[in-house]
Amino acid sequence: MPLQPASSAAETEPLPSRPAPGRALAHGGSPGGVEKRTEDGDGENRHPLANHLAPEAVFARLEAATAHLEPPFAVLDRSAFRANAVALTRRAAGTPLRIASKSLRCRTALIEALSLDGFAGVLGYALPEALWLAGGDGASAFSDVVVGYPSANRAALKQLAADENLASRVTLMIDSVDQLDLIDEVAPPGRRATIQVCLDLDSSLKLGSRVHIGVRRSPVHTPADAAVLARRVALRPGFRITGVMSYEAQIAGVGDAPPGRFFRGLAVRWMQRRSWRELLERRAAVVDAVQNALQQVGAAPLRFVNGGGTGSVEKTSTDPAVTEVAAGSGLYGPTLFDAYRSFTPRPAAMFAVPVVRRPARGWVTAAGGGWIASGPPGPDRLPTPVFPPDLEMAPTEMAGEVQTPLHGDAADSLKLGDRVWFRHAKAGELCEHVDVLHVVDGDRVVDVVPTYRGEGKAF
Repeated sequence: MPLQPASSAAETEPLPSRPAPGRALAHGGSPGGVEKRTEDGDGENRHPLANHLAPEAVFARLEAATAHLEPPFAVLDRSAFRANAVALTRRAAGTPLRIASKSLRCRTALIEALSLDGFAGVLGYALPEALWLAGGDGASAFSDVVVGYPSANRAALKQLAADENLASRVTLMIDSVDQLDLIDEVAPPGRRATIQVCLDLDSSLKLGSRVHIGVRRSPVHTPADAAVLARRVALRPGFRITGVMSYEAQIAGVGDAPPGRFFRGLAVRWMQRRSWRELLERRAAVVDAVQNALQQVGAAPLRFVNGGGTGSVEKTSTDPAVTEVAAGSGLYGPTLFDAYRSFTPRPAAMFAVPVVRRPARGWVTAAGGGWIASGPPGPDRLPTPVFPPDLEMAPTEMAGEVQTPLHGDAADSLKLGDRVWFRHAKAGELCEHVDVLHVVDGDRVVDVVPTYRGEGKAF
C-alpha cells in the first residue's frame, strides 16, 4: 500500500465552511458498495461480497494471492479499502471525515486514508496512542488528533503538557471539571503547554426519567450543561476549547435492518427517526450555547463540531451544526455494517484459519477463530465464516480460542490444511490478533504492513 503524506494540518481558524465534495479516487476500480437499498428499504438486498464480484471470485483471488502464507493471517484488500473510502466521501457529500483510529489500528492504513480526498484528522481512542501518532514516525500525517475519550493516564498527560508541539497536535476529550483538576494536578498551569480540549456532548435519547436510549458517556446533555462547562473551561488558565463532539451511537452504531428480525428493524427505524429529530435541535442549541459562552469571556470560537459514525454519515453530514463526521469502520467493512439499509461497504479486512480436524461426516474443526468483538454479548459479535460458503458454527461451542468446529455442505470437501475465511464483527479489533496485515491488490500480496500490535503497541 503506497504511502502518501496527508495534506491537511490542524487549523486554528473558527468553524470552517464545508468544502466541495472530494473527487473520485483514480485507483481501486469501481466504487462499489455505496447504496444497497433506498431510504424506504426497497432495492436489491445483495450479499456484501456481491458488489461487482461474486464471492467465489473474491476468494479465488484472495486464495491465489495468499497461497504462500501459513494461516492464521489477516488480509487488507486495497481495492475494497479504496472503494469504501469513495463510498464514505460520497455519503458525506463534502463534509470532511475524521478517521476513527480504533477502527483501523494500523498506521499505514491511517496514513493511506488521510492521503485521500475527503479525509482530514484522526479521532484517537487513547492519549498514549495519540502521542505516539503525533510524535512518532509518519507524524506529519497526524497533525490533528482528537482523543475521543477522556484520559486518566498521568504519564501521558505529563508528556503532553511538557511538549508544545504535541499539545498543538493533540486535543483531549473532557466532560467535567474533574478532568481539568486531574490535569492541573499532574502538570500545574503556568509551567506547561496550553492544553486543547473538546467537550463531549451526550447524544443519547432520553424519554422521561427512566428511558435512556444510546450509550452512557458524558453527563453534558443540555445546552445549559454545555454552556456552564464551556465557561468554566474557558476561564481556567492553561486550557483552550477547540471543539464539541457528539456521537449518536443509537443511530450510527445500530443497524436498521437486522437480518431475520423484521419487527426489530421497524422498532430501530422508529427510534432512530425520533432520536434524530431530537438531536438535530439539541445539538444546534448546544453549539450556539458554547459559542456564546466563549464569546462572553473573550475566548476563541470553536474550530470544529464532530458527530456521527460510519452508520450515520449521510444523515449526520446534513446537520448544519456539524463541521466533520467521524468514520473508520466503513473502510474495513466488518459484519456489523451488513445490517444497514442505506449502504453496504465492501469487506476489505478478513482473516483465514486452517482446518486441523475432521471429527465427523459434515464437520471440520478450524484452529482458532474465536476473535470475538466487544459490545453486548450475542451472535452478532462473533466472526462469520464466509468461505467456503454454507459453513456454520456449532451452537454448543461457537467460536473458540484455540478451535472452532464448523458444519455444513462444504465440510466434506475440505482437507486438513485448507483455509476457512472469516469476517470479523467489529473493524479494528481484528488487528489486536495479528502482527501484520497482508495487503492484497488483485491476485498478489503487494505489501505487508504492521498493525499496532505488530509495532509493539497495545492501547
